[in-house]
Amino acid sequence: MVDNRYATALVIGSVLSLLATVYLSVAVGTQHWYQYSSPPVKREGSNASELSEIKEFINGEFDEKVYSDTIFRLNGTLGLWWRCIQVPGQTHWFKEPDPKMETQCVSFTLPQQFNPKYKYPGNHNSEEDLLRTYLWRCQFLLPLVSLALVFLSGLVGVCACLCRSFTPTLGVGVLHLLAGLCTLGSVCCFLAGIDLLHQYTTPPEGVEGSLGWSLYLALISFPLQMMAAALFMWAARSHRKNYTRMTAYRVA
Repeated sequence: MVDNRYATALVIGSVLSLLATVYLSVAVGTQHWYQYSSPPVKREGSNASELSEIKEFINGEFDEKVYSDTIFRLNGTLGLWWRCIQVPGQTHWFKEPDPKMETQCVSFTLPQQFNPKYKYPGNHNSEEDLLRTYLWRCQFLLPLVSLALVFLSGLVGVCACLCRSFTPTLGVGVLHLLAGLCTLGSVCCFLAGIDLLHQYTTPPEGVEGSLGWSLYLALISFPLQMMAAALFMWAARSHRKNYTRMTAYRVA
């Protein structure tokens, strides 16, 4: 029989784990990890070049220098799997002083995620930047590992319930602890990669960058996972100590 305190801890931990999973899943699937605010673009004489830049961003070959410069200039956003820019709507926008803007996004394919990064973005003949390469790979792999660990902990918890055993709860807590560390590692890798990118490719004057709400969702999921891990491990250890004392009392 499980004490009410332990049952309450398990319920609260499960709710926190569910919230963390939802927040992290939304963060991984959205593009607002980092966003740029660009000054208004003067339309005179720049229509053709801007159209060419947009087409290159959407349909051109994958090139870090090209898409970074486009994101800087066109109020772009960057996520783990998406890069987006603000483009004029399907109107005669070159005749309008203030055309309606729409968001155009392009996803990173899996092979593109594993492409090497270079010390001079856009110059594939330059030396590979191993630090940026592995930071980029870690930033999208770690959240997937985190979600996989939470899913695995859920399976362990279900098996524990079916077997009516409290012992696997400690393992559930450890898995949540590892998942939280993976989530925090992903955010740190992303921020470090953005900082290094700005060192090699400086945004134009007047362009301001800021953290997006997707990154904040990932940050929120980290303490939720850690609190869930603490509750699961506390419940497991406390129940074990209580069970040991009761067993010793019966023997005596």
